[in-house]
Amino acid sequence: MTRVEADDLIAFTTAVFRAHRLPEADARASAEALCHGDTTGTSSHGVANLTRIYLPLLRSGRANPDAKPERLVDRGPTLLVDGDRALGLWLAGAAMDLATIRAADYGVGVVSVRNATHFGCAGHHALRAVERGMIGLVLANCGHQRIAPAPVGGPELLGTNPLAVAAPAGRRPPFLLDMSTTTAPTGKVRAAARAGERIPSGWLAGPAGPETDPAALDAGTARLTWLGAPGPAEHKGFGLGLAVEVLAALLPGAGLGPLSTGTEDDDVGFFVMALAPDTLRDGFTEDSEALFSAVAGAGAQYPGEPESLRTRQSHADGVWIADPVFHELRAVADECGIRPPTAL
Repeated sequence: MTRVEADDLIAFTTAVFRAHRLPEADARASAEALCHGDTTGTSSHGVANLTRIYLPLLRSGRANPDAKPERLVDRGPTLLVDGDRALGLWLAGAAMDLATIRAADYGVGVVSVRNATHFGCAGHHALRAVERGMIGLVLANCGHQRIAPAPVGGPELLGTNPLAVAAPAGRRPPFLLDMSTTTAPTGKVRAAARAGERIPSGWLAGPAGPETDPAALDAGTARLTWLGAPGPAEHKGFGLGLAVEVLAALLPGAGLGPLSTGTEDDDVGFFVMALAPDTLRDGFTEDSEALFSAVAGAGAQYPGEPESLRTRQSHADGVWIADPVFHELRAVADECGIRPPTAL
C-alpha cells in the first residue's frame, strides 16, 4: 500500500481530467467525487476506477468533456435535464446543487436527468444537500447496462441501481446511507478479483449455490444477488432495484435496462431530490441530533459515522492506495505529462 495526501490526490485527479479537456470547475468537481471513495475507505469506487471507467468513457467519446446539460422542462420545484453525456461525477453534484436551490424556494427540489454517465459514489452527491441543512436523495440506474437477472434467474435485467440518502445530524456526523440494491456492487466484486481474494458467501450465486470466487462474475458463471439473498427475501432487493429504475430512468426517459439491447452503461438516468426541513417546521436539526445520539447511545454506529471518521483521518494522515493502483496513476501521469501524487 502507498500513502498519499488527500489534497494531493484530488489535485492530481483534477489535472488528469483537465488533460482530458474538462473545464477547470468540472474537472475539480469530478476529482472530488471520485476521491470521495478513497477518503471514506470505499476504494472500490475511488481512483481505482480512473483507468477502468472514466478515462475510457472520455477517450471513447461516450462521455463528452465539453458537455452543456440542457434544462428540457422547468416547473419550479421539478426539472428535467438532458445531461449531454457529461461525466456523472460532476453532473450529479450540479443536479443536487440545483435541487437545493429550488428546495430553498419550494421546500423540495427534484432534478431528473437523462443521457448521463457513471457518477461514482451516490453518497458524495447526497451530502451536498446536507451542507445546506437539507436532506438529499440520489438514485441512479446503469443506463443500457444489464448486470443482474431477477432472483428466479433468466436474462440480466438491471444494473446495481444504487441509492443514497443523507441527512443533517446536528453536531454529530451526518446520516449517510449509500448502497447498491444488489448485495454488493460490481466494483467490490472486481476489486476482490484483482486482489486474488475470495468474497463473502452471498454476494454471488452460481448454479450450485453461493459462489465465493469473484472472477465467476465476469466469467459468466455466477450472478449478482439482490439484497435479502439468499432466500425468499431477495425479492425485496429486486423490487428496490426496480423502484430505482422507475424513478431514475423511467421518469426522465433514460436508458431502461430491461428494454436495452446494448451492454454499455450509456444513457444513465439520475433522480436527485433535496428536501428543506426548515420550510416545514422548526426544530428539525435538534431532533435529528437527538435521534442519532440515541442510536449511537444504544451502541450502534449509524450509516455515515464511520465514513465521516475515515474522511477526517484521510485528510489528517493521508489516503492509502493499493500499490497496483498507484502504479496505474503514475502511468497516467506520464501519459498526461503531469506530476503524479507524492508517496508519503
